[in-house]
Amino acid sequence: MAPPNHYCFFSTIFLFLFLLSFSPTTAILPKVNVRLPVTPSKLVKRVCKSDTIDRNFCLQVLTTPEAVAVKDPTKLGTLIMQLGAANGKATLDAYNEMIKKPGSPQALKALNSCVEAYKYAIQSFKMVSTELVDDPMTANYDVSILFPEITNCEKALTDAKVEAPRLYDGNRFIKYYIAMGSQITSILEDQSKENDY
Repeated sequence: MAPPNHYCFFSTIFLFLFLLSFSPTTAILPKVNVRLPVTPSKLVKRVCKSDTIDRNFCLQVLTTPEAVAVKDPTKLGTLIMQLGAANGKATLDAYNEMIKKPGSPQALKALNSCVEAYKYAIQSFKMVSTELVDDPMTANYDVSILFPEITNCEKALTDAKVEAPRLYDGNRFIKYYIAMGSQITSILEDQSKENDY
């Protein structure tokens, strides 16, 4: 039988690995549920067909029964903004977790700038949800200006040589939500113009 010190050592390693297996790395990724195939609605197809959108991501996110059932672009826009805000919150949590780890001053500065960008993005996604009905043009602007904020965050991370794939994944996904938000607000803006004539 192993001496008690070895037993404690191996137990500690096992516990550490066990806890790591439950780390929140998937919080940034869109939830993937096993479900029956759902055919995307015409509205979802219209949102996902833009050249600026990752079509596979868009369809994966918007082929849930809840999204497919939505026929009103305003409601779909609200859903996209909610998903974008939730993704932003999960990524912000990952940034805050990363800040707690030791690193260079440049890395800390980059991470802090990204935290500010994500706070702004979450706030903007929530604000855009309220603007969709009354002012789709402003909503489109407010969601579109998030893209350079996240691009600046990515550049800061790269320049500071921060190696954190989880953060880069979060940045990529939030850019997808920004593109989807921009597309749905463009659709709403076009509808608004048609209604004015």
